[in-house]
Amino acid sequence: MKQTSIINLKCFATVFTVAILFISCKDNYKRVGEEAVKPIFPQGVAQNFTLTYTETKQEMSTEDSANSKIIAILTSPITEDFDNQNFKFRTFPEGLKVDFFDEKNQKSVITADYGIVYSQTNLIDLQGNVVIESHDGKKLETPQLFFDRTNNWIFTEEEFTYTNPEDGTVMDGEGMDFNRDFSFFNAHKTYGLMTLKETE
Repeated sequence: MKQTSIINLKCFATVFTVAILFISCKDNYKRVGEEAVKPIFPQGVAQNFTLTYTETKQEMSTEDSANSKIIAILTSPITEDFDNQNFKFRTFPEGLKVDFFDEKNQKSVITADYGIVYSQTNLIDLQGNVVIESHDGKKLETPQLFFDRTNNWIFTEEEFTYTNPEDGTVMDGEGMDFNRDFSFFNAHKTYGLMTLKETE
């Protein structure tokens, strides 16, 4: 009887000790999803950045000289180049301004608080107080806007305000897409007060 009590006491002590060991073990490994995200660093950083996009009417060889036309001028206080990543991109963490010029050299301006240019997909993501002001006074304001450079198409799914001084209208809505020169404009959902002029 004494021996059985001693064996039971040893078993209880062993189980108790193992339980305390498991409870006292602490996992200090911090996880995000399956694994921790590795930090990425830009391959280059430029301050007071200015980039001018130009084009010529005809293809040039290395020894030709021709007049080039300015299409756009992009300026930003700072840009970070992440072309060293598998999915290449460039960020504008302190905002950017783009001056666009049409065929008649009329200037339209885009400003945003933050921007990302995805090199491989030719997509530009503008975020925070995005404002487009066209040469004829039209103005679009939205929190986020995407520009597909391949198709010259601009779109958003966010709320927007579109002001057209030609006909004195202000349109509020949610979701829209249009081409670069505002000649085609498709608002997905509109609301608010809109004034329309009657034609005789």
